Amino acid sequence: MARLADYFVLVGYDHDKRGSGDGQGRILQRFPEKEWEDNPFPEGIQLFCQPGGWQLVLERKSPNFLVAVLTDINSERHYCACFTFWEAVESSQPQQNHANVTEEEDSKFIQAPQLFAPKSLVLVSQLDHTEVFRNCLGLIYTIYIDCLDFPLETVIGNLLTCIIPITGGSQRTITLGAGDRQVIQTPINDALPVTGCSVALFLKQLGINNVLDLFCAALTEHKILFLSSSYQRLTEACRALLALMFPLKYSFTYIPILPAQLIEVLCSPTPFIIGIHSSFRADMQDLLDVIVADLDGGTVVIPECIHISVLPEPYLIQTQTALCMVLDPELEYADYAFPPSSLSASSMKFQDKEIRAVFLHLFAQLFQGYRWSLQIIRVHPEPVIRFHKVAFLAQRILLDDDFLIKVLDGMAFAGFVSERGSPYRSCDLFDELVANDIERIRAEEGNPQKVLKHIKEISEKLHRNENPYPAVAMHKIQKPTEGSHLRLQRSTFPQLDEGMVQWFIDQATAKLKNVPPAVKVEMKCIVPMGPPSAAVIDRNGIVLANSARRLEVVRNCITYIFENKLLEAKKLLPAMLRALKGRAARQCLTQELNLHVLQNRAVLDHQQFDYVVRMMNCALQDCTPLDEHLVAATLLPLVTAFCRKLGSGVTQFAYSCVQEHLVWTNLQFWEAMFYNDVQHHIRALYLEMECDHLTETGSVNGEREQKSALGVAAEQLRLWPTYSKEKQQELIDKEESTVYSQAIHYGNRLTYLLLPLDTSKNRLLRSTAIGDMESVSNSFVTNSIAGSVAESYDTESGFEDAETSDVANSVVRFINRFVDKVCTESGVSSDHLKALHANLPDIVQMHIETLDAVHRESKRLPPIQKPKLLRPSLLIGEDLVMEGLRVFLEPDGREESMGGSVGGPTILPAEGAIFLTTYRIIFKGVPTETLAGEQTVIRSFPVASFTKDKRISPHLRAEQEPQDRLQLRSSTFQLMKIAFDEEVGSEMVELFRKHIHKLRYPQYVHSSFAFTVGQSVKQVMEPKQKEKNPSLRTMSKNIMKNAKKTIGRQYVTRKKFTPPTLDQRGIPAHGDNLDQISVSEEVEQSALTLSSTIRSSDKSTMSHMIERACCRDYQRLGLGTLSNSLTRSKNEPFRITTVNRMYGVCRSYPSLLIIPQTIQDSTMQRISRCYRQNRFPVVCWKNSRTKSVLLRSAGLHGKSVVGFFKSQNAPTAGPSQTDSTSLEQEKYLQAVINSMPHYADTGGRNTLSGFTSAHMHSSVLGNRARVITLANPRATVKGRESPQGKWGSIRGSGRLSAYSLNSDVGIRLAGKETLSLQANGGPSDAHYFRQQRAGLYIIGDKSQLKGAKQDPLQQWEVVPIEIFDVRQVKNSFKKLMKACVPSSACTESNTSYYHSLEESDWLSQLHKLLQVSVLVVELLDNGSSVLISLEDGWDVTTQVVSLVQLLSDQHYRTLEGFRLLVEKEWLSFGHRFSHRGAQTMASQSSGFTPVFLQFLDCVHQIHLQFPMEFEFSQYYLKFLAYHYVSNRFRTFLLDSDHERIELGLMYEEKGEKKSQHIYKSVWDYIDRLSKKTPIFFNYLYAPEDGEVLRPYGNISNMKVWDYYTHETLSEGPPYDWELVYGRREQVDDGERMDTMAPQTHRKIVWPCYDNQNKTEPDAISKLLEEMQMLECELGQVPGKWKETWDKIKTTQRTESMQEGKHLSSSSLLISSSLSHHRRSQCVYLHEAAVGSTLNLSLDTDSSATSTPSSGIMGRKSTSTLYSQFQTSESEHRSYEGILYKRGALLKAWKSRWFVLDKTKHQLRYYDSKSDIDVKGIVDLAEVESVTLGTVAMGAPKNIEEKAFFDLKTTKRVYNFCAQDCQSAQQWIDKIQSCLSDA
Repeated sequence: MARLADYFVLVGYDHDKRGSGDGQGRILQRFPEKEWEDNPFPEGIQLFCQPGGWQLVLERKSPNFLVAVLTDINSERHYCACFTFWEAVESSQPQQNHANVTEEEDSKFIQAPQLFAPKSLVLVSQLDHTEVFRNCLGLIYTIYIDCLDFPLETVIGNLLTCIIPITGGSQRTITLGAGDRQVIQTPINDALPVTGCSVALFLKQLGINNVLDLFCAALTEHKILFLSSSYQRLTEACRALLALMFPLKYSFTYIPILPAQLIEVLCSPTPFIIGIHSSFRADMQDLLDVIVADLDGGTVVIPECIHISVLPEPYLIQTQTALCMVLDPELEYADYAFPPSSLSASSMKFQDKEIRAVFLHLFAQLFQGYRWSLQIIRVHPEPVIRFHKVAFLAQRILLDDDFLIKVLDGMAFAGFVSERGSPYRSCDLFDELVANDIERIRAEEGNPQKVLKHIKEISEKLHRNENPYPAVAMHKIQKPTEGSHLRLQRSTFPQLDEGMVQWFIDQATAKLKNVPPAVKVEMKCIVPMGPPSAAVIDRNGIVLANSARRLEVVRNCITYIFENKLLEAKKLLPAMLRALKGRAARQCLTQELNLHVLQNRAVLDHQQFDYVVRMMNCALQDCTPLDEHLVAATLLPLVTAFCRKLGSGVTQFAYSCVQEHLVWTNLQFWEAMFYNDVQHHIRALYLEMECDHLTETGSVNGEREQKSALGVAAEQLRLWPTYSKEKQQELIDKEESTVYSQAIHYGNRLTYLLLPLDTSKNRLLRSTAIGDMESVSNSFVTNSIAGSVAESYDTESGFEDAETSDVANSVVRFINRFVDKVCTESGVSSDHLKALHANLPDIVQMHIETLDAVHRESKRLPPIQKPKLLRPSLLIGEDLVMEGLRVFLEPDGREESMGGSVGGPTILPAEGAIFLTTYRIIFKGVPTETLAGEQTVIRSFPVASFTKDKRISPHLRAEQEPQDRLQLRSSTFQLMKIAFDEEVGSEMVELFRKHIHKLRYPQYVHSSFAFTVGQSVKQVMEPKQKEKNPSLRTMSKNIMKNAKKTIGRQYVTRKKFTPPTLDQRGIPAHGDNLDQISVSEEVEQSALTLSSTIRSSDKSTMSHMIERACCRDYQRLGLGTLSNSLTRSKNEPFRITTVNRMYGVCRSYPSLLIIPQTIQDSTMQRISRCYRQNRFPVVCWKNSRTKSVLLRSAGLHGKSVVGFFKSQNAPTAGPSQTDSTSLEQEKYLQAVINSMPHYADTGGRNTLSGFTSAHMHSSVLGNRARVITLANPRATVKGRESPQGKWGSIRGSGRLSAYSLNSDVGIRLAGKETLSLQANGGPSDAHYFRQQRAGLYIIGDKSQLKGAKQDPLQQWEVVPIEIFDVRQVKNSFKKLMKACVPSSACTESNTSYYHSLEESDWLSQLHKLLQVSVLVVELLDNGSSVLISLEDGWDVTTQVVSLVQLLSDQHYRTLEGFRLLVEKEWLSFGHRFSHRGAQTMASQSSGFTPVFLQFLDCVHQIHLQFPMEFEFSQYYLKFLAYHYVSNRFRTFLLDSDHERIELGLMYEEKGEKKSQHIYKSVWDYIDRLSKKTPIFFNYLYAPEDGEVLRPYGNISNMKVWDYYTHETLSEGPPYDWELVYGRREQVDDGERMDTMAPQTHRKIVWPCYDNQNKTEPDAISKLLEEMQMLECELGQVPGKWKETWDKIKTTQRTESMQEGKHLSSSSLLISSSLSHHRRSQCVYLHEAAVGSTLNLSLDTDSSATSTPSSGIMGRKSTSTLYSQFQTSESEHRSYEGILYKRGALLKAWKSRWFVLDKTKHQLRYYDSKSDIDVKGIVDLAEVESVTLGTVAMGAPKNIEEKAFFDLKTTKRVYNFCAQDCQSAQQWIDKIQSCLSDA
């Protein structure tokens, strides 16, 4: 029984505080004034009466009603029913003085006063009877408003003294003494929520999915906020959500109606369920972690930062389906032709219970079997129960389910366990479901109709709980007359007589004192356990289909071990260790090991012990944390049972070898284990007591043995009241003794597993905390076998306790913490606890003494055999710096080596050694994965490419923990993560790192491997200062002396870039901040005459210069000649100047340069000062067709000739030095323009007489200034397509997809208003540029040329472009390396491969380079010269100039031409290879910047698009990319020719090599290797004359170079040919001689491991190799592959021309079937000598080829490769005969002998049957159809019409005629059969 209402409160507007801002309410009267003892009055009730704030209004409002919920400090909820109405403000208030109200007695309604104030009637109760409260307060208001003749005091007194039952299902009729009557229905069981219709309304408002989201959010403790314009709807929604959570109870902040004044509560860090009026929606914007549900709009907004864990499958789908069937039963039959007529949804009341039944059904499924995971620790005096979460999740196979784990960790479930854990209590509907209906629920899964029927049954029980009686007595409640709230009231709500109300209360209290207290009858019973979850395991099939075999392997292996069949066990061990990754196998392992434990002990020999320990470690590793608990729990008794004898009285147990797992330091694991054992002992205690009192038969004993611990405890709790006090105390003492003994036992167990085997060290070796994160403990313990000791932190303060940080004390403190926790929860007395604390140090100390003996004896055991170290193969001249250090090569982020999605075995981790040589860092070893153990793993990279090393944190291993771990990264896109073995000391690791850094950054360039190859290691590591090459040094000194005499005195005022001499190379440079060299005195022209510069002693030097490749190229291009007599033709527009012969003008330029014929050398001296680094414009290439030239230079200085573009000041009176330099600059540019034939005679514009400097006539500069920008992406510029041009792509749009120019300039350059594209993105008009184009375009940096203006009469234009600098290249390369070779596997989406690749911007930079290059190619191809003037002229300028020449001139696409291009543009023109590659200590700080690699990547992209235009292969580019950083060759060392001469490298004698195997130049090495093997040759090479390439530059057309991503673990990088191919031949020969075993022809090619090009070579390489083998077998001298290939090409070309094939003179490929000027990659080769045909078809990427215009029934070309050595006699002739064929030219019919060849898939014809020379071939791959034909003119006579048939191919139609119709039909059938077989 309880009071219906505890307090009645009258709350009104506080007029006294009106001026203080917002209005406030105050309590006018409260009844009773004295608080009840059992229920204090809740404070702040006036805030909840008006949640929106106390405000005066201008017109009366209708009374409203709401129920607010207040929670007190004891977590008790008070329901505050508020009835609010509005009263007129009294006229005495100042606001009413101006209102004159005329009283009219006859008028019932009058005009309302100006202001109205709210007043609230409030009932405060602990019961939630909303409708009763509404009726009671409505009755009080009716009596007041209608002036009924009932005293309000009587009504309120009766209300406050009304006592009603809480539960039981009874009805109680109450009356308040005003002629009213109400019936209050109590629920049968008050544990079940009473909801009315609130849940159904909740689903109707928000929908199924939104409600499920809120349901999951509430269970996983998120913040939930409801919005509505109705306060009562907010209360109903909150009540509904709490009802759905039953049987869990919400224990966080719960405020269904939040007042506006308390809105800051929403910023609370704790979870909550709160409702607030929707008018405050604007205040919700800052709430980033709150889920907002709009009840009126039906929406739920979940912030992005919140992740809601959803229900596990299949429960989510089942719940959604059930809710759909409940809410919309017609949905199932909506598509029926004859739907049931009687189908309709239930009423809201029944629907409400059905929805709750669905959620109750869901909880029964989620929590099924939960009682089997309850641990009873104490039964008396009070039951202590814990929930074993890990065991429950494991039984349910939901160890990884995020939702259920969060629910079980939540406070709601903790309350659930404490409330429902007791085995002896009253039960409710949920207990019945879990106990009795689980089997039914499992059986009905998948049958919606049966599920719905079950839900209906549950809902009926819920409905009966709220409404046990169908017939309810009628209510009688007076209500106010309609519109009464608008009536003018004479007075406000009256002041109640407090004494009278209190008299009623006192009277009722006195009556209650005489009534005996009502005792709530609790029907306690033993709570049924329900079925265990084991059935779930069996039905869900957790034992996988293929695991039976694995379990058999586990059992057999263990049997072999214990039967001492160790050889058999060794064979099975790898498979067993692999099987132990599954849970079933781990469970099987523990079961099998248990069978071999006798009397808690199992003594093994050493090898058996090692095997068992290894299996235990394997079972404990690779587990999830939850799964690890289960495995460790089953292994814990075993690790103290298995042991081995080490000596007399010394035994080593298995626990000393399995301590390397974090689970042993997890406090929660030990607690769960402790409580589990305590439960077993408590159960055994009471079962033994029962046994003493029972003398029943064995069957009774069997039942007794089957009792669970909870069942035993329930029986004891039932009998507890019947025991005497002495008996009760005895039971309490026995239980405490049991718990105490277990605490001692676990103290020993903890000691075993926490104390390391070697306890001699007293400090922790590791620096990372690996303690238990879940148990909120500040202590952590590690126990490495290698001797790591534990470091502990003080429990209270959290600071390190330095005095007691040794092993023993830290272990004692950890155990003390454990004992304190479990004993306190288990109710152990303080005396026992003190005794435990006193004994623990002695236990630990005794165990330490035992371990010392074990450790001492274990050292005497023979060491474990480790794999033999494999020595790597070395190059000739490569020496070891450090012998191999034993390491583990660990996997990184590349999943290929781990098997992964690509497939293949697990190659890494591998065990081996790391070697450091003078050239490379090499790892060589074998995989630790036994199935791949026979393979060899090699990973290496050149020391010179090393970029970064980093120590990485230790990674826990099951075996010994390696001491040090390093990560080494290389610019060759290689990464090594190595963990050093324990035998490698830290000092050796540090020495290894120092040697790497010393070799990587030598003090001098000549200390690198390219120079020291062949020297001893001592000489390499400690280079001498003695000159290495005296003769070359002498020549260098003589050259420099001559330079000083020739040029005269130069005073260098600023000299930041001076290539250091050998004595100065240790001085660090200033990075990229280099300035020009300013010469203070001008050099006289006479000083540069040839007579004064060239002496007889220097003739040899000049001859060297003339022999340089660049000079030969200049002569090829017609840019000038330079003979020994130095005569030059005046008719040539350009000449070769020797002004820089001694590197006096520009040290980074070559000695011979091309300048216009009319420019004097003295002029060049002055012009060079205008440019950075003195790199003035010089010609580097000329277009042979248009005679336009390509020039290069550095960017201009700010005060140079472009300086006047920016000057806006008036000109000075006299000419200055700048003016003269500007004039010479203009003269130089004009001379370049005049060199072109069609610009030299343009009439009066070939001189500078009419030109003036732009800065002297600034007024003429206007909108006509010719400045081009590449910054605007909205317009595109296309180039004219020359007759021989080959377009790539200018298609696409996007941020980087177009060749972007300013639109008006683009139109002017194009000469037309609109530009249309062809289908392939090429230009649509052949005449693209008009003749008004500029003669010279200067491409410069936009930042340098910003605001540049010039004279519109000039014939050159400035094109400012935005280009990246070297810093961006450096940063981009770092990101690219991390994307292609990640150090660890990516776990998040923003670190995925494609995301990282995009962030690197590498492809964007390639796009920009190709964009600019294609623009320059177009300008040059249309007759305009171009000057590239970017940065310092040695990075981006070199890239662009090289790409332009490569695209424009096919000579550079040959092997010889590409070498020439690199030597000329990169080496001679001074790209700073040493500085950009950080090759010395001086350049170490500048970092690695791969400018040359970027250029090679661009060439790779072009090569992919035009595979037939390059003589060299992709391997050639990778080879250069690898060796330009490897320092194996001297080619790419130093920064300029000047430095190479200074070091004596430029003119080395050819006979100077020490060995034929040691190459100083990479080009020499390539030449020698090319003669041996076609590895650098491109078989598809078939160029067209004068071909100009225009590649697609869009990022979508690019591919990531496989050089960045591919690796070969079987042999290391494939770029040191001798190591990969040369050694292999020797090994293969040796193997053939040594072994007589049969050789298998089966090949397995593993990704990332095998070299696919070597194991599966392409067809042509294979044929050439076989041909050489045949020649060797025949005793012939093997011919050179190139001669064979050229012979085949020549023969093919001759025969093709005889057959009339339309082949290009330089090509073997048919191009007629190609679109977009891209040719098919099919090669037809004929060998005339033997009369056979070689037909090649090589597939390439579809983006690089195009399909024929006419399809062949969807088939690809079926031309196949076969041996060219077959004769015509051995050809396959599937069908043959005579046919008449109509000729193609004269249309004559001729008789031919036709042969249909299915093998070669062709139709051949001969003159006669005996003829062996093929007259023609029809490739069946090109045949589209074979049909009957018609009689044609000139056909043979007397032939039937049906004897004619036509063969249609993609090129033409062949007309044939057979002897008769049967023969024709037979030919048609044979040909069609051949086509269908293809």
